Amino acid sequence: MNKRTAITSITACALLLGAAGFFTACSPNAPQFTAIDITGADYAKGFALTDHNGQARTLKDFEGKIVMVFFGYTQCPDVCPTSMLEMAQIKQLLGKEGARIQGLFVTIDPERDKPEMLKEYMAAFDPTFLALVPTPEQLTALAKDFKVYYKKVDGPSPTSYTMDHTAGSYVYDTRGKLRLFTRYGTKPELTAADIRQLLASAP
Repeated sequence: MNKRTAITSITACALLLGAAGFFTACSPNAPQFTAIDITGADYAKGFALTDHNGQARTLKDFEGKIVMVFFGYTQCPDVCPTSMLEMAQIKQLLGKEGARIQGLFVTIDPERDKPEMLKEYMAAFDPTFLALVPTPEQLTALAKDFKVYYKKVDGPSPTSYTMDHTAGSYVYDTRGKLRLFTRYGTKPELTAADIRQLLASAP
């Protein structure tokens, strides 16, 4: 590679990643993920919510684990159950390392998603997964901080509405640092490979 080509390559990489401050990702030694690498992002840094068991939770509670966070609702017909099933499959694909995965489901429908319902919903995918239940006020602030979109769509009756929402999961490393955003529809095998990289670099 000549000097001009090298400079062009470095410049292109910096332009692609500079907005997120990820210039180091241009290094040939940097991890190569299938998911979107958002290491160093200045949003979605944490939460303080109650889980479906009534216990207060923050990211610090899961130190030492890879944390996957998905925003959804129990009456979602397809995206949510598919995403949670794939999260469970990712954990299984990691074998013994799967014990270091913590799945979290943040309801965007606290009006209907009551703790007992959420507990049963989590158990259908993995008994170690936890649902987090924000108040309406917390949800507004949380969605803004996590850059998550959600909108109530009226149905034929007041209780039969649906929710449009962002489809994808945030992934935090074992130190509670935001690292990845996995797109909906990504094969579990690919996300599992990404997580293996994070675990391999964990202290």
